[in-house]
Amino acid sequence: MAVRQPARGVLRRRLFCFPYGGGGAAAFRHWQKGLADDIEVVAMQLPGRETRLREAPLSSITAMVDACLPLLEDNELPCALFGHSLGALVAFETALALECRGARPPAHVFVSARRPPDEREAHSPIAGFDDARFIAELQARHAAIPAAVMREPELLALFLPTLRADIGAFENYVCTPRQLASPLHVFGGTADRNPRPEQLPGWQRMALQPIRVRLFDGDHFFMASQRVALLADIDAAWPAGPAPAAQRRRMSGRAVEEV
Repeated sequence: MAVRQPARGVLRRRLFCFPYGGGGAAAFRHWQKGLADDIEVVAMQLPGRETRLREAPLSSITAMVDACLPLLEDNELPCALFGHSLGALVAFETALALECRGARPPAHVFVSARRPPDEREAHSPIAGFDDARFIAELQARHAAIPAAVMREPELLALFLPTLRADIGAFENYVCTPRQLASPLHVFGGTADRNPRPEQLPGWQRMALQPIRVRLFDGDHFFMASQRVALLADIDAAWPAGPAPAAQRRRMSGRAVEEV
């Protein structure tokens, strides 16, 4: 369900990461090295991707949130959530669900490369298109399928059901009419066309506290090209507090594991 990158020092905090459409936990494989040594990175691995590629993908944001919630409800440490593109919606709705259930709320919620949830998609739906038209439209709009996958028909055939389900989840999503209490940070790329940088302040409608917007050089996938600067920003926004006595005695010496 998730891939963990253990803290390099005394474990005090967890950063739960939600990948973009079609992506999986590997999108965050180098993240722990760029964060404070007391943070464990927990990258969500939903059905239909990477090590779970042959499982049926989830087809709604609600189903994705429901799949992730147990792991967060069992978490005993201060945590933050990060989500990119599709993952931004999942992270936002997961944070709202935690608040609604009276569970420990996230210390921070970081949403990246996603327009405000209450703004509908400007493009017409494509999830129901046949494969050839779906791929053409998807590449024209988002360039979402890597060239290496496009060159391998068998791999592409495995990849398509997850992409189609993720796009359908985008297209059928209905925003929860509630505002988030946790501090909300919004990231975007200066050259991103969806969302455009000027759309990002609209996330303020989703938050009770004033939001913070930060732009990075790059397109929709600035998360990769600007990883060092992005992680430095997260680190600065989420300073470590004092460790509980039990945690001061607990050292993280585990290898990367999947749970």
